[in-house]
Amino acid sequence: MTSPSYSANNITVLKGLEAVRKRPGMYIGSTGPDGLHHLVYEVVDNCIDEAMAGHCDTILVVLEKNDIVRVEDNGRGIPVDIHPAEGVSALELVLTRLHAGGKFDKGSYKVSGGLHGVGVSVVNALSTWMEAFVSRDGFDHYIKFETGNTIAPVKQLGETDKRGTTIRWQADPTVFTETTTYNFDVLANRIRELAFLNSGIKIVLRDERLTTPKEVVFSFEGGIRSFVSYLNESKNVLHHEPVYISGERDDIIVEIALQYNDSYSEIMFSFVNDINTREGGTHLVGFRSALTRVLNEFLKNSKLMKKMEETLSGEDVREGLTAVLSVKVPEPQFEGQTKTKLGNSEVRGIVESFVNDQLTLYLEQNPDVINKILEKSVLAAKARIAARQARDATRRKSALDSTGLPGKLADCSEKDPSQCEIYIVEGDSAGGSAKMGRNRRFQAILPLWGKMLNVEKTRIDKVIGNDKLQPVIASLGAGIGETFNTEKLRYHKIIIMADADVDGSHIRTLLLTFFYRYMFDLVKDGYVYLAMPPLYKISWDKKVQYAYDDAEKEKIMKTIDKDPEKINIQRYKGLGEMNPDQLWETTMNPESRMMMRVTLNDAVEADRTLSTLMGDQVEPRRKFIEENAVYVSNLDV
Repeated sequence: MTSPSYSANNITVLKGLEAVRKRPGMYIGSTGPDGLHHLVYEVVDNCIDEAMAGHCDTILVVLEKNDIVRVEDNGRGIPVDIHPAEGVSALELVLTRLHAGGKFDKGSYKVSGGLHGVGVSVVNALSTWMEAFVSRDGFDHYIKFETGNTIAPVKQLGETDKRGTTIRWQADPTVFTETTTYNFDVLANRIRELAFLNSGIKIVLRDERLTTPKEVVFSFEGGIRSFVSYLNESKNVLHHEPVYISGERDDIIVEIALQYNDSYSEIMFSFVNDINTREGGTHLVGFRSALTRVLNEFLKNSKLMKKMEETLSGEDVREGLTAVLSVKVPEPQFEGQTKTKLGNSEVRGIVESFVNDQLTLYLEQNPDVINKILEKSVLAAKARIAARQARDATRRKSALDSTGLPGKLADCSEKDPSQCEIYIVEGDSAGGSAKMGRNRRFQAILPLWGKMLNVEKTRIDKVIGNDKLQPVIASLGAGIGETFNTEKLRYHKIIIMADADVDGSHIRTLLLTFFYRYMFDLVKDGYVYLAMPPLYKISWDKKVQYAYDDAEKEKIMKTIDKDPEKINIQRYKGLGEMNPDQLWETTMNPESRMMMRVTLNDAVEADRTLSTLMGDQVEPRRKFIEENAVYVSNLDV
């Protein structure tokens, strides 16, 4: 019901940085861990812009004690002179006003990531305090802020022969209520990415929160060629050196590195002005169109053409492809402040024509490379045709069945996918208990049996035809591979429920590999969960408590004022040992259960880890196990 006294007095005007503090999610995406780390990215991106302009080659990112961050560069230093129109220092202006900065002036920065001009001022607004040190024109300068408000104007500290900018801040815990503690690995992944994309730049990440400070230096002379080699580190590559092409066309700089391996999946990362365009955009469309066209042109003159029933599709030419596409655009148009998709229509044509010309030239000069790529693509095409025939056969088979759903699936009665969840359960025994213990209205149960297929070593036609995976594909109802569509999902919570032992961990890993490779958006959009069944049932005097690990068991034991000999401790070896009511109470009841949501913080490291653990290469897997064995505290064999 609207207020009867709605007038000009009801209109609120937010001044300065008030709007940022009022609605922080609009500027940094969220006030959770992702938003917190975004503060660091905004400041580092400014340093990278200086580097892209040719004025900076070293950046230092330091995590200090008490959740303080310091970012230093050796660039020109933010100007400190008085702005003619605003009457305050340019440094104060940049740090306290939205849409104020050098990125709008193409004379200062030809290309940059922070084109919205809200970066460092937003960090200032969302910090308890921020201070800036600028070394410029022979002098050091200093200014400090609290919650975005200036404490005192810029003051000159003294003479110096250095130059650069240092920004130091402490995130506001009243804004970031979940946590103000930074994750070193999360920051390292993004910084590594930036170092790959800007060859010759040195970025140092230091953690001073530790008793013995930890420091990692990221610097890659090979640029995105090194990036592709890094991504393919645990794979068998088809050609030793990555294909690399770069150049400028119509003021747009295009840089591409690609290399094929013997796997059956595509790894593709695209960037605009060093921003990871996770949702792609016109630059990616242009690259993919050109790649398909170029390879089909080479195929026409190849003896392999005689073995083909049809031309190569985009899916065929991208099987086993690892590629990094980086474009620098003077005036990029991103879809939203999150900048995950490029919208400039002209970029598609520019990238497409550039790749068509330069990739053709490269492959003409390297016949061994194109022959290996074509052999791989032709085999992929045959597999695609076989997969299509397998789908058609599955559809015909489903047509004979009134529902088209697997016989082992115990479906729920609710039809709204957002209200439905499916438990994918290891074994018929646990599946039986789950079916009896569930809430039939919104919980579906799909038991799995036998050995799961490792899709990391398998083509899509074998995946579609696999009798262990077919029930999963059919139950979810959203397709597979390039046809996968989350809008068709029958359940918005896909919960993997396996035993808390080595076999259960293996099944979880195999399923997660399948989802990551063939239903990527399931993982990306957060639909996948891991059930967390308890390890122990502790009972005494008709009382019962469950413990999910050894530490919790010991904690519960200390709270029981009773002779330990009279306390009954049952160690669950598997889900099948639980009665239906126990399974509901501990693992399936939304009011009391514990679940772990599978999230994708870093696609690069996720891909490398899956390739290492599930691929054919033994040496990278051995190295990974040795490096991570220290983290294993309880191995249940």
